[in-house]
Amino acid sequence: MLRDILSGKSSIDPSQLAGAAGLPSDPASISALMNQLQGALRGGGDGSINWDAALSQGQERAAQGQLDVTSTERAALDQAFHIASLWLDEVISVAELTTPPRLMTRKEWVTATMPLWTQLAEPVATSISDSLTRVLTDQAPEELKGMMAGAGQVMRSIGGTLFAMQLGQVVGQLSNEVVSGGDVGIPLLSDQQAALLPQNVAAFGEGLDVPADQVQIYLAVREIAHARLFRHSRWLRLHLISSITDFARGIHIDSGRLEQLAEGFDPANPEELRAAMVDGSLIPPKTEAQLAALGRLETMLALIEGWVDVVTLEATSRLPRADAIAETVKRRRASGGPAESAFATLVGLELRPRRLREAAALWQAVTDAVGNEKRDELWGHPDLLPSSADLDDPQALMARLTSAAAGAEPVLDEVDQALEDLLRDDETDRPHEA
Repeated sequence: MLRDILSGKSSIDPSQLAGAAGLPSDPASISALMNQLQGALRGGGDGSINWDAALSQGQERAAQGQLDVTSTERAALDQAFHIASLWLDEVISVAELTTPPRLMTRKEWVTATMPLWTQLAEPVATSISDSLTRVLTDQAPEELKGMMAGAGQVMRSIGGTLFAMQLGQVVGQLSNEVVSGGDVGIPLLSDQQAALLPQNVAAFGEGLDVPADQVQIYLAVREIAHARLFRHSRWLRLHLISSITDFARGIHIDSGRLEQLAEGFDPANPEELRAAMVDGSLIPPKTEAQLAALGRLETMLALIEGWVDVVTLEATSRLPRADAIAETVKRRRASGGPAESAFATLVGLELRPRRLREAAALWQAVTDAVGNEKRDELWGHPDLLPSSADLDDPQALMARLTSAAAGAEPVLDEVDQALEDLLRDDETDRPHEA
């Protein structure tokens, strides 16, 4: 059937299959889809995922309606970055960036961030391909079992290629929505790189009744604060990405649901399959372990975003319309965009932390209690950071921090106390030197 479809001999309309997969159904996109699938079929089906398909789809989607950076925009945003750095120096004690900030087109943003998107999505893509192969093998008549054993790897390649193309479409759409490298909260750019997308910055400011230079400075402050935090806390990027990938590895596809779709699939009416891919029903409810991992991840994301909110508020106090811009950022974050929703469905992970309000309030309370420098010292190690319990009840954290700032001996928890007692006993038992 696949060979017939890809050779044009089938009565099944390729545009219907593209629509079922959540891909564009225009002639150019259909041609690209067929080329990618034919390549997967010709490649012998080694089971690997062709992530080049994600990059090409994302770049193509981003290039639609893209505007190049003008010299006027470059001069204005370079000035905004300069002012942002100076203002942040006054309110944070984290290291400065050694890499100059970048101005990116949408296509450049897709190219720069795709390696991390594919890393985050790979566990789910593998699960989809494995589930598809297992369902097809289980459903094959006994006389075709031998044939399906060889066709399984081909199906894995084709399933992975379809997923990669979907991911590319999502990332390409995201390039129309994000204003900066750190806009979605996770460190998409390597080497603590700060970046703004001038075309999207201009779109963000439309209808705000706020001077463009104030919008540019405000967004530059947020972006540099985000990038400087990750440069200061060298452990943070790896810790966060590892947490996301660990969570993603626990995601699997509901083979039973996929089997139901396969049994009742009507190529002339692929809407049921499309709906299942859009509403996330192929991904079963999260396990207890996944929910716990997700809670830890959301706490970390909220702490990052909350810290950025607090330092941006202080650094932009000179901007007359900073409050209006901040309110727009909050509304935009709360609603998200269509591409973020698509990514959440595709990978099973929301990019926006739910506890951001509590985290921002906590960081503000820490700032008021012990000052900016002591606040930023908490990013020195993951064990120093506030916990989910601290977000629930910040008073105990405030007491510890103010006590430590006053020079009092820290109160040891059970583990630290046991270690202290063990070391003291060891010191007592050791014979004294003459």
